[in-house]
Amino acid sequence: MTDTSQRDTSGTLGEMGAVVETGDRAGAVDWGIPAPGGAFDAHKPPDAALIGDCVHCGFCLPTCPTYVLWGEEMDSPRGRIYLMKEGLEGEPMDDEMVGHIDACLGCMACVTACPSGVQYDVLIEQTRNQVERHHDRSAADKALRGLIFALFPHPKRLKLMRGPLKLAQRTGLDRALRRTGLLERISPQLAVMESLAPRLGKPQPLPEYIHATGERRMVVGMLVGCVQGAFFPGVNSATARVLRAEGCDVVVPASQGCCGALSAHNGREPEAQDFARRLVDSFEDSGVERVVVNAAGCGSTMKEYAALLADDPAYAERAAAFAEKVRDVSEILVELGPVAPRHPLEMTIAYHDACHLAHAQGVRSEPRQLLEAIPGLELREIAEAEICCGSAGIYNVLNPEPARELGDRKAANIVRTGAQVLVTANPGCLMQVTSAIERAGHPMGMAHTIEVLDASIQGAPASALLPDQTAS
Repeated sequence: MTDTSQRDTSGTLGEMGAVVETGDRAGAVDWGIPAPGGAFDAHKPPDAALIGDCVHCGFCLPTCPTYVLWGEEMDSPRGRIYLMKEGLEGEPMDDEMVGHIDACLGCMACVTACPSGVQYDVLIEQTRNQVERHHDRSAADKALRGLIFALFPHPKRLKLMRGPLKLAQRTGLDRALRRTGLLERISPQLAVMESLAPRLGKPQPLPEYIHATGERRMVVGMLVGCVQGAFFPGVNSATARVLRAEGCDVVVPASQGCCGALSAHNGREPEAQDFARRLVDSFEDSGVERVVVNAAGCGSTMKEYAALLADDPAYAERAAAFAEKVRDVSEILVELGPVAPRHPLEMTIAYHDACHLAHAQGVRSEPRQLLEAIPGLELREIAEAEICCGSAGIYNVLNPEPARELGDRKAANIVRTGAQVLVTANPGCLMQVTSAIERAGHPMGMAHTIEVLDASIQGAPASALLPDQTAS
């Protein structure tokens, strides 16, 4: 949480809601034109019309993770919108303003909660693009962010990490290092990265073309992803098996790379655009009717490619056509309807809504519909479902303390359900919640939605999804 003592935030809510004010107030601006010398340049500043949509009613407050933690107005959506307004009116981009913007998880729970339809998702990305262009970060922050973006959006580099990481896990070196607390003392952020790493199994590469079982109903492309592909290959294999069983030919272009989600969500607009162009190229001539995604953060960005590449004359139309095809795997399966038989799974699960699936994409009923159709399975809802688990892309690495608080809060609510398995639809959530559940001392199974469905179709026992009692 950042100090707000030096900024005057004493205006009434009505005053906070107006970007263009009457009278001779110094610093008032015309719609869409940032005041000279202020925080923002003229290239896609926070949209003044969207800022004006916020009436500061407060419906967002109980859903905002940072406001729930700290109760600080400037660490709420409406507070950050007020800071955007100030930036347009000529306030400089100082460390305090950036601190509040950086503290946002980008979970978009406020978008779901807002009765006025404020597009906070658009505003926060516009603002973060400005921050990355104009704010001079500390050397340590630059180094950490440089490391993150030199690694996580690059599938080949992530796969190179598998060998050393797997060796450390096999020998117990990772646990020994954790017990010493050395890495925590050197860098809490690096310690978080190490602690979040999942237990690695065998690589499960997919062929470029997988034929449907029985009659073909659809041809779909499949995103392999970065973290998903390197650290959760079983999720991709399960996705391909379920799609195949439900009558889909699955195309997995070998040329595909990162979708650009991490870059887009952290203000690195040119980098995100480059990743998006390459992904459009990879799938463009594949002949697929849909592009299937099994990672919530990736899907939310890919569905927004039309906006991301709107100013690129060579890609604008192509990006829009691509985005129209993008679907979360749960959406595709509900759209098709089941043909493969479901076998019973006698167990209880708690379903965690990944923020970029529920809030950013509005996909809530489809995963539940798929899970509730499995015989013998009991689905239990989690209290405070709208509150983020603290993963939020790379937020848990950049901001380990609030992320840990949110993770522990989520873990406590999950444990209270008494469920045997936690199910969600995003690799970041799986890593974050697994770590928090382990800290809580209540081991339980962790699975992606598609892995549960795959187990049912394959006729696997429920024990396949329960905690491995032999793991130390």
